[in-house]
Amino acid sequence: MTGRVTIAGLGPGAEDLVTPQVSAALAEATDVVGYIPYVKRVAPRDGLTLHATDNRVEVERAAHALDMAAEGRRVVVVSSGDPGVFAMAAAVFEALEAGPAAWREIEIDVLPGITAMLAASARAGAPLGHDFCAINLSDNLKPWELIEKRLRLAVEGDFAMAFYNPRSKSRPEGFGRALALLKQACGDNRPIIFARAVSTPEEHILTVPLQQATEEMADMRTVVIVGSSLTRIVERPIGNLVYTPRSVPV
Repeated sequence: MTGRVTIAGLGPGAEDLVTPQVSAALAEATDVVGYIPYVKRVAPRDGLTLHATDNRVEVERAAHALDMAAEGRRVVVVSSGDPGVFAMAAAVFEALEAGPAAWREIEIDVLPGITAMLAASARAGAPLGHDFCAINLSDNLKPWELIEKRLRLAVEGDFAMAFYNPRSKSRPEGFGRALALLKQACGDNRPIIFARAVSTPEEHILTVPLQQATEEMADMRTVVIVGSSLTRIVERPIGNLVYTPRSVPV
């Protein structure tokens, strides 16, 4: 049997948002590797071994997947959302580059998924309808000074911004610092969207003016979207919509 690694995105949470391509890969897999809550989303079956690990061992997890594939197993490495957005695809390639030369002969596929940023944007309307950027607010793998620099430059470029990993129990202060920087740098009251657990039964969407946003409005299950200076709110009795126009006035 020829081994392979498939790096798959499970989408934001709802089962009907998992792509048929990913479902087919899981149906053929001998092993599934991933962070504990993501592996729990994969149904057990005969012939399938589930390998669930902690969230801070991404490269070790990737090396394990490549090792099993080198032995002839069909391994699926799962991420939530899209595997190429702050997830396992880069970790697998990092392990591949640093690992044995034989690993480079392994067939590797990356299967896209609906990332939380896009699911959150769709729920709110179209806040990412023009130029935008995505920033991971976790300082586990990069210094906080770099995060602040990127935030300032994003404001200067007038991008809409999507933030991943805004606030956790281990680093509760970072998002407050980011909010303070944005409130000072933006100089306006553009909308900010807190989209928690999108597409799951726990989904909650909150849109407030930037100056009214507080750090307690976000946790690790929240994607935060900050509009640009052009982002608008269409008020409707059946629910407001947030969108960023496709053009910029000259």
